[in-house]
Amino acid sequence: MALPAEVMQNVPTIEEFWAAFTKSQIEAAKRREEWERELAEVRKEWKREMAESRKEWERELAESQRIVKSVSRQMGDLHNRFGELAEHLVAPGILKRFNERGYHFGGIIAERVQVMDSSGRLLTEIDLLLENGQYSMAVEVKSRPREKDAEHHVKRLEILREHKNRQNDRRKIHGAIAGAVFPREAMAAALEAGLYVIVQSGDTMKLDIPEGFQPREW
Repeated sequence: MALPAEVMQNVPTIEEFWAAFTKSQIEAAKRREEWERELAEVRKEWKREMAESRKEWERELAESQRIVKSVSRQMGDLHNRFGELAEHLVAPGILKRFNERGYHFGGIIAERVQVMDSSGRLLTEIDLLLENGQYSMAVEVKSRPREKDAEHHVKRLEILREHKNRQNDRRKIHGAIAGAVFPREAMAAALEAGLYVIVQSGDTMKLDIPEGFQPREW
């Protein structure tokens, strides 16, 4: 059945159809190329921003590490200075408190005592060492003692005991931990380990021990 003439006039020829199709393909390809260029620019900008962000993050990280090292160094210096103050200012008060308990120490070794082995290797250090003919009292000084400090000091006293045995020094060894601020948990750990607890009281030091406390001997 043949189509009416007016309909046939509106039907494109093969050549017209192909030309229109080719044109649409070319336009689509151009749009795709434009889209890919825009996408490439977006990716390029994104990479640039990421690179800048990473550089900024690395700079901030480096600065943070520098600050941490500086603070750690300052804290170490502060700890050392506190130790020096303890040896020169805290020591006399500690000596008095122990002598009030009947120890009768004639003096105190104010400088930090280093315990060495026969080859000169450092085994441990004692902040304050009080001695008489019968006893050696090894005191660890902390600004704020922690629970684990009791365990560490016990090991320190065991090393001191072995060192004195090699020297044929049979004096009994007692231990103590002194602190400017002494948390309850750290105090309980020290007392349980048989160590004296020395706390700051105003401008001096005092022994803070429960009734019936018996110090451990090494």
